[in-house]
Amino acid sequence: MPGIIVIKYDSNAVSYDEFMKHRMNRVLPSEAMLWRPRREGGSVECYLCNHHCRIAAGEYGICGMRENRDGRLRTHAYGELVTAHADPIEKKPLYHFLPGTTSLSVAGMGCNFKCSFCQNWQISQVSARDGPPVEGYRMRPKDVVEIALGHRCSSVSYTYTEPTVFFEYAYDISRLARLEGLANIFVTNGFMTTEALALIGPFLDAANVDLKSFREEFYAKLCRASLMPVLESIRFMKKLGIWIEITTPVIPGVNDSIGELSNIARFIAEVDRNIPWHISRFHPDYRMTGVDATPLESLRGALSAGREAGLRHIYIGNVVGEAAETLCPGCGNPVMRRKGFWLERNDLRDGQCPRCGTRIAGVFRGRQAGLAPQGQRAEATGNR
Repeated sequence: MPGIIVIKYDSNAVSYDEFMKHRMNRVLPSEAMLWRPRREGGSVECYLCNHHCRIAAGEYGICGMRENRDGRLRTHAYGELVTAHADPIEKKPLYHFLPGTTSLSVAGMGCNFKCSFCQNWQISQVSARDGPPVEGYRMRPKDVVEIALGHRCSSVSYTYTEPTVFFEYAYDISRLARLEGLANIFVTNGFMTTEALALIGPFLDAANVDLKSFREEFYAKLCRASLMPVLESIRFMKKLGIWIEITTPVIPGVNDSIGELSNIARFIAEVDRNIPWHISRFHPDYRMTGVDATPLESLRGALSAGREAGLRHIYIGNVVGEAAETLCPGCGNPVMRRKGFWLERNDLRDGQCPRCGTRIAGVFRGRQAGLAPQGQRAEATGNR
């Protein structure tokens, strides 16, 4: 399996030299959080995510990164990054959270899903059980925060793989980031437990949750997971005051029926019709290379389903120039314009439409965007 370090050598990227000075041997496993011992022969139960793995001595959980070592749960995902890059926040995608700012995107190895269509499978579908599958770079939480500040980022995004799997590392980084006025963002499959969310919730400002389908069959067959915990996480994030945006990859012949897309849209609207919904074009990858890219008509059909459900902000992703503008729900005036991952124009005035004064739901104040006091969560507006 090829190693991967996603670092682009441009003015916005973390430089290769910065990473190389942290290059070390593989990190020794650290004590994990969110587990309990069981009576049977030294086994343990992990309750970090909703697999609730019961792990025998010497074995690993489904994620491949949490090991029962002598009756104690250890994580192989602490302190080691496989990628770091300063990205426009719109790439997460987050369109209503500190728009136009830069986020330091970091990832550890592993995932608790086994998605057949994963675009980052080289770093997500790996296991510490097989030895170091990807060459990583050791960084202390303090190092990550210093790099984010040095590159004038407004936030740290835990992304590319599943941040739940490197939860302990993300937790320590997020606490330090908050002290420096940086926001924290999860790009996640939403399969963490409520215990995990409650623990990191005070430091988590925003999340983009991948709601891949509205059918248990899809999650069981293509992800080896289940739907209901994802829905519960979305509801609980809302309760905790975390800014939420949702992404759905539309896969031809798999989850592209209007009925299913309408069910997703109605669920989002029930939680909050101001939650932005990103309808993402599927591209063949990993074990689904035989499936065609999503036709534009299917994406437009999903857009219509979202509007019928009453969603106020719907976007089409992975298609340049298609449904990328933020429209005022009061008068229809374009208040933010984007091209690709870049914000080209932001006409909001204190979060309001300049034409009619309607407040646009989102978080528009934070570090580098002018803004929230250090150590405090940036506050959402209009997300009610």
